[in-house]
Amino acid sequence: MPASISPMLATLVDKPFDREGWIYEVKWDGYRAIAFVDGKNVELRSRNDKSFNDKFYPVFESLTRLGVKAVFDGEIVVVDEKGHANFGSLQNWRSEADGDLRFYVFDLLWLNGRSLMDEPLSERRKSLVNLLPKKHDTIMFSDDFKATGTEFFEMAKEMNLEGIIAKKADSGYVTGARSPDWLKIKTSKRQEVIIGGYTSNDGSNKIFSSLLVGVMENGKLQYTGKIGTGFSQKMQKEMMKQFKPLERKNAPFASVPDINKPSRFRPDPPKAKATWLKPELICEVSFREMTADGVMRHPSFEGMREDKEPGDVVAEKTKNTKAVLKKSDPLTKKSAKARPDSLFQSSLKTDRRTLLNPSEEQQVRKINGHELTFTNLSKQYWPKEGYTKRDMLNYYYQVAPYILPYLKDRPQSLNRHPNGITGKSFYQKDVRGKAPEWIETFPYHSEADNRDKEFLVCSNEASLLYMASLGTIEMNPWSSRISKPENPDWCIIDLDPDKNKFDQVVEAAINTREVLEALKVPSYCKTSGSTGLHIYIPLGAKYDYEHSKEFARVIVTLVHQRLPKFTSIERPTAKR
Repeated sequence: MPASISPMLATLVDKPFDREGWIYEVKWDGYRAIAFVDGKNVELRSRNDKSFNDKFYPVFESLTRLGVKAVFDGEIVVVDEKGHANFGSLQNWRSEADGDLRFYVFDLLWLNGRSLMDEPLSERRKSLVNLLPKKHDTIMFSDDFKATGTEFFEMAKEMNLEGIIAKKADSGYVTGARSPDWLKIKTSKRQEVIIGGYTSNDGSNKIFSSLLVGVMENGKLQYTGKIGTGFSQKMQKEMMKQFKPLERKNAPFASVPDINKPSRFRPDPPKAKATWLKPELICEVSFREMTADGVMRHPSFEGMREDKEPGDVVAEKTKNTKAVLKKSDPLTKKSAKARPDSLFQSSLKTDRRTLLNPSEEQQVRKINGHELTFTNLSKQYWPKEGYTKRDMLNYYYQVAPYILPYLKDRPQSLNRHPNGITGKSFYQKDVRGKAPEWIETFPYHSEADNRDKEFLVCSNEASLLYMASLGTIEMNPWSSRISKPENPDWCIIDLDPDKNKFDQVVEAAINTREVLEALKVPSYCKTSGSTGLHIYIPLGAKYDYEHSKEFARVIVTLVHQRLPKFTSIERPTAKR
């Protein structure tokens, strides 16, 4: 069972839709939580990997009594007498006297030591409903509804719900990324924002008059407006306790906002004084509409968000529903289990910019709840092109949602280049006693020197960026995962050009495809290095490495018989 998982996220779209093969759930108005349950040992973690064990102790205690070994994904909410989730009540929840706390579980990620994330969603939910207690006051199955998307959305509006979630029934679970296989449609406009300051009006007896908020854009905090409604005096007192340690002299915004700017609704506003804050606190607001320059109209405070990191707070842009549905990978029409795992999942969309700023030589970032220190950021890694270690780390950060599905849960051989691509490099397989405690590892026994060693396992974004920080320009994941280490997910045929022309490599690839097609075996081609090609044959972890090797030997022998003049099946180049 992994120590942490970054949850799969939904893409915001503008309209509900009706389509076969999708299920529709309530969009709960609460805190996303991943529950790691190993009998009585339980960890309840937030989206940004903070512990909820003490804060939401009734959920934690209920999970310890389930008597299962599983990882659940769900939402913690406080419900009113009508059963509706209330985010404000969740904010004020301190004990069971403050309301009914519930953990609505909508996905099952692990069960009895086995990952289910590559199973179809429909199968995961069948296992989930059989695993959860039928009647429970706190742990509940988040049901899907037998209605069309448009019908369910209208019901959600009538019930004043936050919105609905549409999920592809055959979708796998892709960690840490916003996927087109999960879509969210909101009944009203809401946005997470960073608090950059507050105002106090002349002659007002309020603790503060409004919050000055913004979102991140290109690494800078962009102002999005003032929030003057939605908080009680009691709430303001609690918020002020959080504000005091964060006070600073200068505005954290890219451009200092004019806090006394008149509007047509308030042509002569009261004089206000701003107190600036370090941009660390996040809250959620509802609003009527967004102006052309990115300022919210009629915003209202909904509550603080403890489960998000400031770097993740960007302007959430609504995508066109039809456009998102059109971009779905045709291969996703097959079941997740029938697909060659995460390798062929549809492309993920992300609004990422940069992780590291261009000036500081050493920077600390909190990722998946772990602090990572990045050093020597101006070191030239590609001297000819002028790319630095900072550039490489920013690149890995930007492509993380795309690369993680291929690295996740796989032992890694690290090809480290601490002095860049032109310097000396070395392979590192054993990280025993050298990696941080939170890094997942896979034990193995080396027959060569009769020693126990440990491979590093890439499990999330933090471990990916840790590998990159070591100067790992080239990452070499196993074809199998730690859950079934002897069973590769695919067989790889490596077309290594040696002294051949690339046209000949292409010809060999086409012949390989023809041989496989004759056997009705699916295959996929990808580039390898500058002139090589790899042919991937999905195996679904049904066969061991020896079977994979023998199957590949048969295929390449048949191809070699077709192209004897310029192909060889000898691995050592000297024997070719």
